[in-house]
Amino acid sequence: MKHRLLVAGLALAALPSLAVASPVVGIDALKQWNLIVLGDLTSSSEVEGRTFVGGNLSGNSSNYQIRTVAASDYALPGLTVVGDVLGGTKNLNNGSGALVGGNVQSGFNLNGGIQTVKVGGLLSNTNINQNIVQAGLGTSDPGFVAGLNQQKTLLASSMTDLSNSYAGLAATGQVAISGNRATFNAVVGANGVGVFNLTAADLSRFGEIAFNTNGADTVIVNVSGSSIRLDDNFLGGATGLGEHVIWNFPDATSLELTTAWKGSVLAPKAAAVTGNYIEGSAVFGSLIQNGEFHLGTYIGTYSPPAPNPPSSSGGGTGSSGGSPAPVPEPASLLLMAGGLGLLAMVMRRRRASA
Repeated sequence: MKHRLLVAGLALAALPSLAVASPVVGIDALKQWNLIVLGDLTSSSEVEGRTFVGGNLSGNSSNYQIRTVAASDYALPGLTVVGDVLGGTKNLNNGSGALVGGNVQSGFNLNGGIQTVKVGGLLSNTNINQNIVQAGLGTSDPGFVAGLNQQKTLLASSMTDLSNSYAGLAATGQVAISGNRATFNAVVGANGVGVFNLTAADLSRFGEIAFNTNGADTVIVNVSGSSIRLDDNFLGGATGLGEHVIWNFPDATSLELTTAWKGSVLAPKAAAVTGNYIEGSAVFGSLIQNGEFHLGTYIGTYSPPAPNPPSSSGGGTGSSGGSPAPVPEPASLLLMAGGLGLLAMVMRRRRASA
């Protein structure tokens, strides 16, 4: 009897509910990552917070997590790259660590505290020292690369859903344009949200921005148009906008930012180029980065209605602000299979004895 209880307990302990991988999606992603590039990133600059790259990371030497960031509920490293890391040496700071699905040809400089670096392919040009480094995981642990690709897929779909959801919101206020100045004076609804709806042509009518959130949890600035250039200057007092203001470009396939930009930027379809810093969270389809990304990432709590009903297949998020069903890690599946096999063996012996 004790033996049977022990075996049953082992089977229950192997259930995936006790060991799951939870991808980061929707508004949670805006809070966790300073920069999200769904495709390739070419960089010669730096990111103060965490970075996610769905394709390859290339370019000259660049810097990641150069400031200390708040602890993440998801235990995310300073740099996540689904593809390869190429070009000049990449500097990982403040013990940030990295996850890379492909090869690291550029090499890492591991600065600060002890770092954990996991690489699916080969790791070159890196002094390991006292750090915890694993390479070749694509062969020894296929679930490692599969997990990174799953995160990329879910992140891409949820960022697009989030952008489309914001785009469907009705405006609560209008931008006042006087001469070369535009004043965004948010009108906050009962849900704590203010919304402005503009076109790319509207942006060309002014060159200076004054912004007042009026205590809003979230202010959404929807800008329609496929090709957009941002070269406006923010006037004094426009501080902390990245934490509460999201500039949403749902249609943009080309986005150029030439000036320092205040507020989080959501452009999941855009091939973007930056020439100065952005203060807040940022999401692009691909990016050529010539300017810095500063902390002050989004902290609002508003989650818009999903543009589509939840999927019954469990393959997507179903909600722009929610999280997908947890996916068992490969090791958990093996444990569960073994535990259930032992349980089945005990049941067969019980029937035989009967």
